[in-house]
Amino acid sequence: MFALKFSIFLLSFAALTEAQEIFPYHVCSNTTTFVRNSPYQANLNILLSSLAGNATRNDINGFYNASTGHDVYQVYGLILCRGDVSVEVCQECVNLARNDVVQRCPIQKEAIIYYDLCFLRYSNSNIFSSPSQSPALVYILWNTQNIAVDVKFNNRVVSSISDAAKEAARAPSGEKKFAAKNVTYTWEESLYVLVQCTPDLSKYDCNRCINLTLSYLPIYINNKRGGRVMYPSCNSRFETYSFYNVAAVVAMSPPPVPLSTPVVPLPPSPGPIADGKGDGSKSMWIKVGAGLSAVIAVLFFSACTYTMRRKTNPRTEEIGNIQEDQLLDWAGRGTVGDDYSDKDIQGEVTSQDLPLIRLDVINEATKQFSDENKLGQGGFGPVYRGTLEDGKEVAVKRLSRTSGQGQREFLNEVVLIARLQHRNLVRLLGCCLEKNEKLLIYEYMPNKSLDVILFGSSNGVLLDWQRRLSIINGIARGLLYLHEDSRLRIIHRDLKTSNILLDYEMNPKISDFGMARIFGGNQSEANTNRIVGTYGYMAPEYAMAGLFSVKSDVFSFGVLLLEIISGKKNVGFHLSEEGESLLTFAWKLWSDGQGLELMDPMLEKSGVATEVLRCIQIGLLCVQEDPADRPTMSSVLHMLASDTITLPIPKQPAFSIGRFVAMEGQSSNQKGCSGNELTISVFSPR
Repeated sequence: MFALKFSIFLLSFAALTEAQEIFPYHVCSNTTTFVRNSPYQANLNILLSSLAGNATRNDINGFYNASTGHDVYQVYGLILCRGDVSVEVCQECVNLARNDVVQRCPIQKEAIIYYDLCFLRYSNSNIFSSPSQSPALVYILWNTQNIAVDVKFNNRVVSSISDAAKEAARAPSGEKKFAAKNVTYTWEESLYVLVQCTPDLSKYDCNRCINLTLSYLPIYINNKRGGRVMYPSCNSRFETYSFYNVAAVVAMSPPPVPLSTPVVPLPPSPGPIADGKGDGSKSMWIKVGAGLSAVIAVLFFSACTYTMRRKTNPRTEEIGNIQEDQLLDWAGRGTVGDDYSDKDIQGEVTSQDLPLIRLDVINEATKQFSDENKLGQGGFGPVYRGTLEDGKEVAVKRLSRTSGQGQREFLNEVVLIARLQHRNLVRLLGCCLEKNEKLLIYEYMPNKSLDVILFGSSNGVLLDWQRRLSIINGIARGLLYLHEDSRLRIIHRDLKTSNILLDYEMNPKISDFGMARIFGGNQSEANTNRIVGTYGYMAPEYAMAGLFSVKSDVFSFGVLLLEIISGKKNVGFHLSEEGESLLTFAWKLWSDGQGLELMDPMLEKSGVATEVLRCIQIGLLCVQEDPADRPTMSSVLHMLASDTITLPIPKQPAFSIGRFVAMEGQSSNQKGCSGNELTISVFSPR
């Protein structure tokens, strides 16, 4: 009956054009556009030709990525064909996508187009080897036919897709990460599922991405006879009919490995009984006994070997279970301190969210944490550079065993960064909890941290005004995501130049979420008896009374902005006996109409006077003493983007924060200051 209804459903589509028939969805990002006939468009055309041309290769497993151009004109792109289609079908689908996407997204720098058998994506930012989980790019489609309300069916869908996800994720890097299977649902119906990830994803990222598609099941696809969820990095689909190429799936499946068992020779037929004493029978039983002894010996040896291997080389999943149990135990015992309740953390830590990497992999990547791979030393512990076996470079933060606060910050990073995805936030690739080691593994940032380049003796020349303005905007976008756009509302609490990392293209990424705080949906501020952060960046209400909110981060951003413009640190900035801070110095210059004197001399040739003065005024608005006077990050971005908005006149910034500190990194737990517990972050290169 359903097959008949579905046939009618397909026939109703016959009136549509061919492109509409197989074209389900596309997204064109209107936030970034290019000028027609510009170098970006020329590079995009070259890239699309390359993607289409390489779709015919047998060695790419239906996946190909490439980039063309340099700097602001660089374009990244990729294609992925469904794992069960032939090379010819893949090429036909990609060619259609190539021609179709430029018609639908004529001047957009970022676009993705989904088809039933392939998809094509391009962007002006690097989209390789990282799971894209933006809700704006997800596409959900479901069968209009319902089944009878059946929890058992829905559970079977979830378990079948999860099993297929594990199978797909196990494929080595670069190989096809694809799995399809059918399971019997009732005596007359079967359930068919298909999952796929882009081959550049890690096992963990693939599994996590597919499991994320399941989160849409109870919202949109419950009790449906079929449905699919498509992300740029993965997709899953289920139906109650066979929708994929079964023959191709069977051909891809590895042949079953036969179990090797010892062959016991059959005893010979008993010979004639000699002398009536049964010598032939006795000979037969001796041979049977010898055969059985051999079998027992082999089994005993195999059991011993298996036991020894389990003791000396725990299996990957066992190691993962140990790490997961330890992390969940931390959360359950409330090691995160007074900033979180057990409910907060346990609600965020799930087995699907734990990025666990084995210690032997990290040891090999960092060459046993060799000194030559050491990048720097922070309050958390040392940071090492590493190279994974697939060639990906990583940064490994190793929790110092003498750190009193590290366990709390470690859990905080895993809880937060693993669930936050933004181009201006550093990406957590994994963590490790083996043999008393506590490690956090991040994407590697080759240009280190902003403070290294900004405050270096000659490095500042690498940052012309346009580059600095781009960094300011990137930090602002990252903070806006944390405050308003992410699934969690986050207050960073330790925003500073050393926590802004720079990638290959000098794009800023906010890092170090060990001191961040999750806010409830309607919560606007909170108080703590554990003040954490770095002097010179801390808002006055937070440093003195432990009161923090999104406006605390806005204050830190304002300090950052003025440091980027001036090339000088707020901490240790003294131009007079009164210990004048960078903030008050900037306010006096701006008030006297001499704001450009604050500008870094290295910006003399590249600086645009109107833009510099506008940014100084925005920075001063952010560091006003009363939090109510400071703008939100959405207002800051609006002010940065428009030169026609009339900015408010800033009030004099707080002076007390710099007055209590004579040395960088000095503790504030002294008479005359707050009696709260204080954690100080020291400046250190990445």
